[in-house]
Amino acid sequence: MAKIGVLYGMEESFPPALVDHINALGVSGVTAEHLKVGGVRMAEPCGYDVIIDRISHDIPFYRSYLKNAVLTGTRVVNNPFWWSADDKFFNYALARKLGVAVPPTVLLPHKKHPTGTTDRSMRNLEYPLDWEGIFGYVGFPAFLKPHDGGGWKSVYKVDNPEELFAAYDESEQLCMTLQGAVKFQEYFRCYVVNQEKVHIMRYDPGAAPHLRYVPGNPPPSAEMGARITGDCLKLCRALGYDLNTVEFAVEDGVPYAIDFMNPAPDAGLESVGAENFRWIVDAVAQMAIERALAPAKALEYRWAQFLGK
Repeated sequence: MAKIGVLYGMEESFPPALVDHINALGVSGVTAEHLKVGGVRMAEPCGYDVIIDRISHDIPFYRSYLKNAVLTGTRVVNNPFWWSADDKFFNYALARKLGVAVPPTVLLPHKKHPTGTTDRSMRNLEYPLDWEGIFGYVGFPAFLKPHDGGGWKSVYKVDNPEELFAAYDESEQLCMTLQGAVKFQEYFRCYVVNQEKVHIMRYDPGAAPHLRYVPGNPPPSAEMGARITGDCLKLCRALGYDLNTVEFAVEDGVPYAIDFMNPAPDAGLESVGAENFRWIVDAVAQMAIERALAPAKALEYRWAQFLGK
């Protein structure tokens, strides 16, 4: 019997719905359950053929457990090796190389020296920074945000240099990016599953959390929908994410990719709404079942293979 485990934290609706839906489909030879783990023995199988990971980004113990599971043949969504290495600034740079529209973005040094370092640790750093050149490239208004953060934590909208410097002071040891703001007329958040399926949702980032997913999903034209779908697939295939959301801010008909490192995306019934919830539960269930039934691949103990699993 192929076993699918769902690993999660404080979520209330998505994990149990996913487990129940997989089991209700009644696929012969496949079962799903809420994952349980205790002390992890090195290089020993974990007992799951597939794990859907919703929490290891917050819990180092789970992340190490998942890497050990991959080593012993478990298929994990999303790949814990790649996810550990990724950051949003790299994503923006890759998107530019792929031809996906992204706002101009600059990576900034830590405002406060990281713990255990001093100014002597920063002797390769240009000082002072060419702020005029940075402002000329990015422009205002802009967003100062962590280079690998999420959940709108430590994100600042700044309209001039004075506001930027005040926000930068508050960032302390965080590594930040400064990104030009998109004066958007429309905004979309898109589920991408298995690097194949795309579900486009209208989204209002300024609304209360339970009102952000706006009913009426389709974009204004077939051309816009095709471009957004194509950019979603291009990004997730290049980055190797099998479960992600990609956000687009549309200004003057151009969809700018704003955020596409969300490998444990919001899937709560209370926030995304019934229609979107049904779609994501079924899409992830189908992906998990497909992987559980797929023939096992021969393991080759090389770092490059783990990144590509």
